[in-house]
Amino acid sequence: MNIRPIRTEEDYKAALRQASAFFENEPEPGTDDGDHFEILLILIEAYEAEHYPVDLPDPIEAIKFRMDQEGLTARDLEKAIGRRNRVYEILNGKRNLTLAMVWRLHEMFGIPAESLIKPPKSA
Repeated sequence: MNIRPIRTEEDYKAALRQASAFFENEPEPGTDDGDHFEILLILIEAYEAEHYPVDLPDPIEAIKFRMDQEGLTARDLEKAIGRRNRVYEILNGKRNLTLAMVWRLHEMFGIPAESLIKPPKSA
């Protein structure tokens, strides 16, 4: 097995080429090829996490995305946020989420708390 750390973009591209060959005909776990493939994927994921991090969405965008996904209305959010005018203030960026709102949105609608506590774009 010839595996090296991924230190450069060139190393990264070479590792992707190697891994892509395994995707065509995925090896059995526990075999030499299977172990090689698994190690390559771990190295690629580590390099991508460091060099191509995925940023969390803006809190308002996360709420709107979930509303769109679940067909929710402002009225549905009242249970988590408060009166309808407060819901619209949040959705329009006029008011920040409180910790209690974050918790309820997370619990009731499954919106990742990490997305909800990120400072909004306007802050």
